Amino acid sequence: MQQNINIGLFGLGVVGQGIVSVMARAKNAHAEIKRICVRDLTKPRDISIDSSILTDNPDEILLDSDINLIVEVVDNAEASYGIVTSALRRGIPVVSGNKAMIARHLPELIALQRRHNTALLYDASSCGSIPVIRNLEEYYDNDLLLEVKGILNGSSNYILSRVFDHGEPYDEALRRAQQLGFAESDPSFDIEGFDSLFKLIIITVHALGVYVPPTDIFTYGITNIHDSDIRYAREKRVKIKLVAQVVKVSPLTFTMFVMPEFVSPSRYIYSVDDEYNGVVIRGECYDRQFMFGKGAGSLPTASSILSDIMARQHDYRYEYKKMAYPDRPEYSTDITLRVYVRYSTTDIPSLLPFTRIREKYISDESNYVIGDILLSDLIANRPLLSSPDTFLANIPIFFEE
Repeated sequence: MQQNINIGLFGLGVVGQGIVSVMARAKNAHAEIKRICVRDLTKPRDISIDSSILTDNPDEILLDSDINLIVEVVDNAEASYGIVTSALRRGIPVVSGNKAMIARHLPELIALQRRHNTALLYDASSCGSIPVIRNLEEYYDNDLLLEVKGILNGSSNYILSRVFDHGEPYDEALRRAQQLGFAESDPSFDIEGFDSLFKLIIITVHALGVYVPPTDIFTYGITNIHDSDIRYAREKRVKIKLVAQVVKVSPLTFTMFVMPEFVSPSRYIYSVDDEYNGVVIRGECYDRQFMFGKGAGSLPTASSILSDIMARQHDYRYEYKKMAYPDRPEYSTDITLRVYVRYSTTDIPSLLPFTRIREKYISDESNYVIGDILLSDLIANRPLLSSPDTFLANIPIFFEE
């Protein structure tokens, strides 16, 4: 049965203003924003808003019995956690887009939903406008699912697209991304892979029914990319993309990681450029299915928030069915990967415990080695790989024909 939704909105930044705009266009939403909580009541805003519905006191929303849905789009993970947990403990359903908060606290948030018989929806937390969470939740069984892999961060993808498709130097591409609002003044959250990591954790819960904490997952970004890495990729007729992936390597084992990858033209994500995201879902019986769309921005994210709002009109909630499966696969880092490592002064071939070195190149400008190594050894050597003269990229070997 459809119910009317009275919304208490937390946050009126870029995404919050997008929600106000999208709600005004959605004629069949049967939802209304009753109150909006902001940090600064006097701050100028880019949209026209009735000032009487603004408040800087969260309790004016959380304690309002007329409000039956909290929509939370604040950019601070700690503040987001406080809002979401307070609402759930009061039995108020929540829609959130804060990937960092959700990824760090998902087991607790699932328990709160069950304990207080309420719902938390967060499709906007992973891949913006792409409805990957609900599709994984409803349509893909983890017995048949083999892999979820993709470009989950629009900022880093925009930068790499400018480098490979337009020939821009990396530093210039980063500045352009910042000027256009695709990257923050401190872009480390995006380009070091943490944004993709948090999205991958959430995706894995809905894909396989298993939660893996952020500290247990190997994450490596594009901060240290160098002209020699770009030149090598061009010579091999591939692109470098920042790729997040969760892969079943056996019926009872899976692995997951985030790192740059050499992507060949035959792969779907090769053509995912600019600020777009692309997700490939692979299964035993349906091979590959591809989802593509804008991964960030005011209106794409707001449209995903609206989808969750409308789902709540029909009392929709995630059931987390896969978490109850008796034979869920276990996370393992005892998995062999093939990697390219570029270095100059750091003696990578001697310091990294490769099980097999397949290629080695030495020059006056830079050196590289290609070899096989356990994922657990990459995790153990994270400080070494973070050296400014070192860059790492995955050479895909899973499901490669």
